Amino acid sequence: MKLSLFVHMERLNAAQSHAELYREFIELCEMADAGGLHAVWTGEHHGMDFTIAPNPFFNIADLARRTKNVRLGTGTVVAPFWHPLKLAGEAAMTDIISGGRLDIGIARGAYSFEYQRLAGGMDAMTAGSHLREMVPALKGLWAGDYAHDGKHWSFPSTTSSPKPLQKPHPPIWVAARDPASHDFAIANGCNVQVTPLHQGDDEVKTLIERFHGACAAHRETAKPKIMLLMHGFVGADAADCWKAAEDLRRFYCYFMAWFKNDRPIRQALIKELSEAEMAEMPQYAPDKMLANTVTGTPDEVIRRLKIYEALGYDEFSLWIDSGMTTERKKQSLRRFIDHVAPAFG
Repeated sequence: MKLSLFVHMERLNAAQSHAELYREFIELCEMADAGGLHAVWTGEHHGMDFTIAPNPFFNIADLARRTKNVRLGTGTVVAPFWHPLKLAGEAAMTDIISGGRLDIGIARGAYSFEYQRLAGGMDAMTAGSHLREMVPALKGLWAGDYAHDGKHWSFPSTTSSPKPLQKPHPPIWVAARDPASHDFAIANGCNVQVTPLHQGDDEVKTLIERFHGACAAHRETAKPKIMLLMHGFVGADAADCWKAAEDLRRFYCYFMAWFKNDRPIRQALIKELSEAEMAEMPQYAPDKMLANTVTGTPDEVIRRLKIYEALGYDEFSLWIDSGMTTERKKQSLRRFIDHVAPAFG
């Protein structure tokens, strides 16, 4: 099983400038590359300082000049926010700039906050149809002389300019949760990204079962890869891990506040949550975070990842966004590289 890093700029308050946050983002990515991790993934979000990622291709193009070996992936671009021709061309240009190191992950999106501002307030089910229309359109544009007449987009015969360096195109990953999403990804020759979020190992098993079920239903298609994305922290000792669990509790409380989209927002920051409000979300209590994220000492993390490897996951990506200080993130990532990664060859 390959190991990778999933990372964004993020902040819960205005204490740091965006420029400082970007420098810290780069430091973590350079650590991942120098440390021999397989890939760095970064996504797309708009108008929210909780996750600052307006266009992952900008970040990846910059990282292509700062790194040597890691694959560079979008984890993920949000299909409803793109026109297929624009996405095909920008991804292809980024693939050329990166020397053929691009992986492109695509999702339907999640936050109604973003749908309201970029997609007319659509719901998630409608967004899913954008994803299902986008994937074949991208492949057609990269192949060339492709005309499209769909539900969401229509255009006459067009070829992506430029075309990607990788042939026939960069690997495509689909963010999947429900069985239909797994089935679509595999039927269309795409790899799969999954995350159990805060739901722990029962959900980890459910997601891989859905993947295996979809593979069995499409035996005529070459088996794709599946990547597991989870929050985690590699701690020095039990006390260090408990502190990380407290930080992740706060992160997920803010995650849910953004997801619910019913709280005041000013200058891209959501109104601060009180301790009493966070206590009303017991599903994110520190003991739950310790159990349901990959948080532990190096030996504990290795044992857990070996279970995921045995289940059939091809890649584990450490989701380092957490509201922690960059120093804490770097300490965890250093242990992940030095003490966990060697166990996975």
